[in-house]
Amino acid sequence: ENSANTSRAEEFKLLANEAFKAHKFSQAVGLYSQAIELSQNNAVYWANRAFAHTKLEAYGSAIQDSTKAIEIDPKYSKGYYRRGAAYLAMGKFKDALKDFQQVKRLCPNDPDAAKKLKECEKAVMKLKFEEAISVPESERHSIADSIDYHTVGTSSGSSFVPLKATVMAATVAVLAILMVARTAIAVAGTTVVILLVVGGIYWLCSKGKVEPQYSGARIEGDVVGLDFITKMMDDFKKQKTLHKRYAYQIVLQTRDLLRELPSLVDINVPHGKHFTVCGDVHGQFYDLLNIFELNGLPSEDNPYLFNGDFVDRGSFSVEVILTLFAFKCMSPTAIYLARGNHESRNMNKIYGFEGEVRSKLSDAFVELFAEVFCCLPLAHVINEKVFVVHGGLFSVDGVKLSDIRSINRFCEPPEEGLMCELLWSDPQPQLGRGPSKRGVGLSFGADVTKKFLESNDLDLVVRSHEVKDEGYEIEHDGKLITVFSAPNYCDQMGNKGAFIRFEAPQLKPKIVTFSAVAHPDVKPMAYANNFLRLFS
Repeated sequence: ENSANTSRAEEFKLLANEAFKAHKFSQAVGLYSQAIELSQNNAVYWANRAFAHTKLEAYGSAIQDSTKAIEIDPKYSKGYYRRGAAYLAMGKFKDALKDFQQVKRLCPNDPDAAKKLKECEKAVMKLKFEEAISVPESERHSIADSIDYHTVGTSSGSSFVPLKATVMAATVAVLAILMVARTAIAVAGTTVVILLVVGGIYWLCSKGKVEPQYSGARIEGDVVGLDFITKMMDDFKKQKTLHKRYAYQIVLQTRDLLRELPSLVDINVPHGKHFTVCGDVHGQFYDLLNIFELNGLPSEDNPYLFNGDFVDRGSFSVEVILTLFAFKCMSPTAIYLARGNHESRNMNKIYGFEGEVRSKLSDAFVELFAEVFCCLPLAHVINEKVFVVHGGLFSVDGVKLSDIRSINRFCEPPEEGLMCELLWSDPQPQLGRGPSKRGVGLSFGADVTKKFLESNDLDLVVRSHEVKDEGYEIEHDGKLITVFSAPNYCDQMGNKGAFIRFEAPQLKPKIVTFSAVAHPDVKPMAYANNFLRLFS
């Protein structure tokens, strides 16, 4: 490498550093790439680009770049550090632990390295414990089947009224009174009284009355109505909580609706009507409210499809998911919901939803949401022409819509195959297919999109899954649109959000963009795993 190239490469690195500081991570990746082209054996450039990839959630690319930095300089601690951080973000704790152990060996007196190693060791120990006590998925019993929301207790801290225990205690009382009763008349009279008491207790418990001092939104009977939802959203806006009885009702009723749907849902938009598709919301509840301000509340005349990744990262994920589920209960054709890669146990454990649910609801809800997320459909087709999916297309040609319909989706997402690729894949500017920058799924080119559309008589692919500066991006010769609906993602990306309105019968996409709105001072990832917050 000549000195001119080295000097020019250093200039690109400095420009990339400035772009990184301004949260322009895609620009930073491009500038680090130019530095690398001029000076390929500089480990710093590779490690810096790995860091920018991590900020873009391109963890597969981050691991490749940091591995290259380590190959160039095996004693370069930041190479191991960057790779360890990427492994952590993917939930590969054991691989991360090896890298942080190496960082500690190279920098024995670095307190930051020691702190991160300790957190990683804790995470691995917790993982091993969970693996040891876990029940295989095939043997798990449905938690939803064990819950009757009518019987949820009146105490704000309890989830259930123990009906059987109550009845048993009352029965014991009956027997005790019978034993001490001196006459048949007394026995008969006492029996009647006690049985009436038992029946009354059982009836009262089975009603699961909500305590009168609860001032939040209430569902009258079994029907989730618009008045309840608007009151609930207003309460959420003021950071008030919903009574667990109603939260159970919403989630359980949604589960019943989702279970009946196929893995690929067909949507019919009548002539002259419109339909709105939203991308990732990621727990940004106040931006969700803004979408409804701009485009109206979901209804049969104003239907929506939310295209996955409702939760995680943003710290109002419980409010988002209960709002979307409540609209689904109110009118199943007013809102359609697709699964994203973040509607899964592993992602929720790492990126905050699990911690938030434990904090705002209870441990039982963690299991319940995990179960209901497995019921979410994987893709939608609008008027037999627009294919909508969270991630992208496939590692093989010839996939038919019937293949997607026949996927058994009632499980945690696998690490390969059609279901994995629907949730994880991304488009790429090059033709053909390439490895995934995320380390899961794949990247696919315009030719792959074209073949899929032609073989299924479709016109357009709409997908989400990636933050875009303008909230959307049109690619693959206009045949693929990415839509992302979480503006200023994680309070640091500076991007706009977007949604797409389709008017039938032409279904020409009209894209609406919007900026982030203010939210209470609760930082993104506030409920995430401690070790991940160290890297945020």
